[in-house]
Amino acid sequence: MTTDAQRPGASERETLVEIYDDQRHNLLIAMRGLSEEQARTRSTSSQLTLGGLLKHVTLNEQGWLRTITEADPDAEFDMAAAEHAYELTEGETFQQWLEEFAAQAARTNAFIREVPDLEALIPLPRAPWAPDPGHQSVRRILLHMFRETAHHSGHADIIREELDGASTTMTMARDAGMFDQDAGMSDQERAQERDG
Repeated sequence: MTTDAQRPGASERETLVEIYDDQRHNLLIAMRGLSEEQARTRSTSSQLTLGGLLKHVTLNEQGWLRTITEADPDAEFDMAAAEHAYELTEGETFQQWLEEFAAQAARTNAFIREVPDLEALIPLPRAPWAPDPGHQSVRRILLHMFRETAHHSGHADIIREELDGASTTMTMARDAGMFDQDAGMSDQERAQERDG
């Protein structure tokens, strides 16, 4: 990733896009090479799966952008829609959510670059845990979105490591040429390398 130190004068908006893209990149490392079955597999005591996390993060971006663009003072959090937000349901595929994740990332990045005012105050939707949620700036909502993606990237890394031994940190180091080529590989990737 290019840092501000490497790019003097980078605008705030471009810096926000770079930070968000970096968080998305980290999440996607945990998704590399997954089969449909692996994307749906629970590998820890949690109900979370990699496919479910990808779907949730995508829906999170969609929901927050809708909150900002609609700026509806009477909006309420949709509890029914949230019921399956963390799972791939019948008729959904991991590949479908990978594609939607990429498409949503492009829409979100365009929004960040074009939104007229990062200081604009947006009414937040009411929810059972926030009966009087108040307002937040567009910038603050974007930062929350970044935090949400980073948070779930950590979950994804743990789930993937339990699933097949792949590690995001080791994969990043391998990609950067810091370790042997099999460092951070999943058991499946090691077998593929070995068997040709």
